[in-house]
Amino acid sequence: MVLIGRRLSADELQAVLDDAAVVDELLYGDLEDDDGEMPEPELDLDKSWHGVHYLLTGTAWDISQGAGEAVLGGEEIGEDGGYGPARLFTPEAVRAVAAALDALDLDALRARFDPRAMAALDIYPSPGAELAKFDDLAASLTDLHRFYKGAAADGQAVLLVIT
Repeated sequence: MVLIGRRLSADELQAVLDDAAVVDELLYGDLEDDDGEMPEPELDLDKSWHGVHYLLTGTAWDISQGAGEAVLGGEEIGEDGGYGPARLFTPEAVRAVAAALDALDLDALRARFDPRAMAALDIYPSPGAELAKFDDLAASLTDLHRFYKGAAADGQAVLLVIT
């Protein structure tokens, strides 16, 4: 399971609101570009998404306002792709999440980091996987923050999906 995200222009947001079937096309496209390569998503937290969510909320699945919405929040939209439907953040929600991520205290997140507690909560990709490392999660958190900050600055909506 990996989390990917895409920033949406105003026209793309309207297309999604008009027809949720557009979600898959926007997230996955034709699945190959002109060179036969898979396109890179604008956000790819790979398997660190669940550990990042834990750092932001202190929980496995609960969603809290602000930064705690960044990974599992948003409004469900479209078909269930096996790990739930995609989630849509309006431009207003994107700005709120971006502002909350701006205000995060990295030392507080480091203090929350507890690989054994995360394993006990089955934070993906546990059990049996190597215990999470804070620096890896911090790097993914930086990517997540950059993604939301860029979308907020451009007045864009966001689509996220776990696939």
